Amino acid sequence: MVQDDSLVMRKTRELCEVIVAQPEFRSIQERVSAFEADPEARRLYDSLVERHQQLQRQQEMGRVIGDDEMDDFDKLRQQVFDNGVAKGFLDAREQAHNFQMSVRRFVSKTFELGRLPEPEDMDGGGCCESGCSCH
Repeated sequence: MVQDDSLVMRKTRELCEVIVAQPEFRSIQERVSAFEADPEARRLYDSLVERHQQLQRQQEMGRVIGDDEMDDFDKLRQQVFDNGVAKGFLDAREQAHNFQMSVRRFVSKTFELGRLPEPEDMDGGGCCESGCSCH
């Protein structure tokens, strides 16, 4: 276990400070805050997530999902995308995820190679984690 006062942890904190200072990070935070403050956007999003989970459970139980059910789901999804705050939240989540995965992939590749990765080491097209489905 790395000690909190170790060089690695100090540098990790420095990295986090750099991340937090990035305009992209601030933009992500602003969009998440706007979403959290908007009851209608949250309601739409929560409805979509709940409906998706219901359809997924139905599929897992072997039930065929009908065209009407899919149409209703697609309409709800479109409502979420048409809501600027909800869409901004979804975009922010994706941007944050991609950023996290890039950092994780670089650190993981460093451990894998035992050295700092070169650009060609990162172009392998492989996955950053087993089963991550990020590529």
